[in-house]
Amino acid sequence: MLSLGKINSLRVLRNATCGIFLGDDEDQEVLLPNKYVPEDLDPDHLLDVFLYTDSEDRIVATTLMPKLFLHQFAVLEVKDVTKIGAFLDWGLEKDLLLPLSEQMGRYLTGDKVTVCLCLDENTDRLFASAKLHECTDQELSVREGEEVDLLIDRESELGWQVVINDRHIGLIFFDKIFKPLRKGDRVKGFIDNIREDGKIDVSLQKQGYSQVEDSQALLFQKLQENNGILYLTDKSDANLISQELGMSKKVFKKCVGALYKQRKINIESDRIVLLEE
Repeated sequence: MLSLGKINSLRVLRNATCGIFLGDDEDQEVLLPNKYVPEDLDPDHLLDVFLYTDSEDRIVATTLMPKLFLHQFAVLEVKDVTKIGAFLDWGLEKDLLLPLSEQMGRYLTGDKVTVCLCLDENTDRLFASAKLHECTDQELSVREGEEVDLLIDRESELGWQVVINDRHIGLIFFDKIFKPLRKGDRVKGFIDNIREDGKIDVSLQKQGYSQVEDSQALLFQKLQENNGILYLTDKSDANLISQELGMSKKVFKKCVGALYKQRKINIESDRIVLLEE
């Protein structure tokens, strides 16, 4: 079965003037235009292609890879705004339509919008939706403490809204952020808390002692990279510690204390120094 919005592994059927025809196990065919046909194409092997519809709503194949696949989220740039909606750059020659009915505000050319790739099964057309909550799963598929993939969406009064594993919406509170974040960043995170109303709090660091262990390793690595010296102490500004190490001052102090007890560092008035083994 040909699957729009996804990677399909198809076999070469025959050559045509405008390209080659590919097919699946159900004898469905799709055209791969000449400009996308690999020079070293082996007719005996399957070819991985992305399927979407062209300007005449015909299903076509391409070897170009878009910035998101069906039911995935991404931050895309607005290329043009028209009466029917905004057109987004998703990495293919034909821009992706974000219909007016799927928008959450007014957009201008150059704006960055977080969207999900959706499929209208009645017309076989792919489209973008900025209604993130309608595109995410209502049934939770994560648990507290679990490591997850995050797409940074937008800044709110409380913190940064994120998309979790392309399935849920969550929030990183400002007091859990110890490194710069930008809309569109993809980072690892951890499920901090799942509230009774189903809302999800996310952290960029593990919780509990495992967080301190990871941070210890990071601090030790930073010392090695800086010739065994870091000009940071327990009296250093919390923002400076966050900027240099991406951790809170509280965690930093625990790490320094642990490494000192292990006799791996020496603490001086304005610095910490790595001891030779």
